[in-house]
Amino acid sequence: MADFRLTVFYTVARRLSFSKAAEELYISQPAVTKHIRELEHQYNNKLFDRKGNKIGLTSAGQVLLNHTESLFAIYRSIDFDMNALLQKHAGILHLGASTTISQYLIAPILAGFKKKFSDIELKLITGNTEQVEKALLKKEIELGIVEGRSKNLEISYSDFMQDEIVLVCNKQHPLAKTSEITPEQLKEHRFIVREQGSGTRQVIDHALKTSGLTLADLRIEIQLGNTESIKSYLMHSSTLAFLSVHSISRELLNGDLRVIDIQELSITRSLHFIHLQGHTDVLSEKLMRFARLHYNMK
Repeated sequence: MADFRLTVFYTVARRLSFSKAAEELYISQPAVTKHIRELEHQYNNKLFDRKGNKIGLTSAGQVLLNHTESLFAIYRSIDFDMNALLQKHAGILHLGASTTISQYLIAPILAGFKKKFSDIELKLITGNTEQVEKALLKKEIELGIVEGRSKNLEISYSDFMQDEIVLVCNKQHPLAKTSEITPEQLKEHRFIVREQGSGTRQVIDHALKTSGLTLADLRIEIQLGNTESIKSYLMHSSTLAFLSVHSISRELLNGDLRVIDIQELSITRSLHFIHLQGHTDVLSEKLMRFARLHYNMK
C-alpha cells in the first residue's frame, strides 16, 4: 500500500547507507538514488547531507522520517485489522531482546507464536538492555524485552516475568561444596561481570547495595559481553559469577556448575516489555498477550 519510494527513503534513513538499503531491499544502488531524488524533487527539499563517506538526515529528511514512521504504523494496523476480519493475522513485527532473554527464554515463545500466527513475520535483534532501548528510541523495533529499567520517560515498561540471579562457580571451585557464604566473603573471591549497559549488571549492583556492597568492592578478574562467554570462562577458572538461573539449567543438571547461596541476599528481577509511550501497535499487543499466557501456563 505504501509508496515504495517512502520504503526506500525509510530504509536509507535507518541504515544511513545507500548501499545497505539497496542490499536490504534487493534493488540496485542506482535505483535507490533514483527514488530518493524523485522524493527530493517532489518535496523540493534535500533529504540527506553527505559528510565524507557518510550521510545524515537534513531537517527536511527528519520531518519526512517522522511522518513515514507514523504512516507505516498506520499501514500495519490497517493490514492487521483487515486480516482480522478474515480471521487472518499478518504483518511484520520488529523485536529486540537483551542477550539473556534472547538466548534462553524467548525462542520457545516465538516458535509457539509463529505456529499460531504463521503469517506474522518476526524480526529479532539482540543486544544488551541499553542497546535494545536505543533501537526502540530510534524506531528500529516496535517492541523490546529487557532486564533492566532506565529512567527514560519516552519508554513505557510493563512486567513480563520474574527471573532470579544466582551466584555460581564450577564444580572444582573451593566453594562448590559450600551451601552458603556471607556478603562480606564475596570480597575474598575473583569475579566475572557483564559489560556496562547490561541489565543484569545493573540489577546485581543494585541488589548488592542492600548488603552494603557494590560491584566496585569485588575483585573483578574480567568483563565479558555475554552469558555463554561467562559460563565458558567459569568452567576453566576459579572465578565466581552472577547469572540468571534460566541460563544455567543444563549446567546445573549435569553438575558442571554449582549455586552458592548468600546470607540474607536474594536477587530477583522483573523482565519487562518495552515500547514507546503511546505507540503500542496491534502486533506488539498480540505478542505480549501470547508471551504472558505462555509463561503463566508453564
